[in-house]
Amino acid sequence: MRKALIVWGGWNGHEPQKVAERFEKFLKEQEFEVEVATNLDVFLDAEKIKNLHLIVPVWTMGKITKEQCNPVIEAVANGTGIAGCHGGMCDAFRESVNWQFMTGGNWVSHPGSDQVEYMVDIKNSSSPLTFGINSFKVKSEQYYLHVDPAVEVLAVTRFPTVKWYHSSNGVVDMPVVWTKKWGVGRVFYSSLGHHDDAFETPEAFELMKRGLLYAAEGKDYALKNGLTSEIYKNSAKMF
Repeated sequence: MRKALIVWGGWNGHEPQKVAERFEKFLKEQEFEVEVATNLDVFLDAEKIKNLHLIVPVWTMGKITKEQCNPVIEAVANGTGIAGCHGGMCDAFRESVNWQFMTGGNWVSHPGSDQVEYMVDIKNSSSPLTFGINSFKVKSEQYYLHVDPAVEVLAVTRFPTVKWYHSSNGVVDMPVVWTKKWGVGRVFYSSLGHHDDAFETPEAFELMKRGLLYAAEGKDYALKNGLTSEIYKNSAKMF
């Protein structure tokens, strides 16, 4: 049976427990064995983390030690998937550049705060993660992120929607949903999900469900093909 670990905590304004419960219910329906933790020390068991199919962080504005972060970095590099949403993954640990490097981006602003109405435009409609999903409108926080140029962008939103200092740069399309690789592992992120009810929008939750499964399937692929992080190992200092 595939195993998933959901770790929730941090700032309560993002309703991490409710979001974690929603994801737990879905993963159990997909026949995952799901463990839910509320302490980052669960990451200290490197062997356990390495054998997971999926890690789902739901943790905003926290602090993670190198001892907690490194097992996740290594597990994903070896094929364990990681998938998350909104601040629960890409505003999880503002001081950890290692985490940001792995996940592919970090939050810097949400001009207009909550209840901004904006479009989410599907950019890669041929991807199995977006196939059959049309562009859709949401009313929530619109995340402005600093994004790794290596990510595969699946959906974008247009800035500025709300006038502010960034507006002087003109119109830009900001990634909303992306995937990337970390070693032989798969990373999925969606910036949607300010509150749990954001996933009452069918398209938003469908993207998230597909992303959770996509990340986990990377572990099956790695195991089947004998892939490990050894092919990317380097003795030079990286962090």
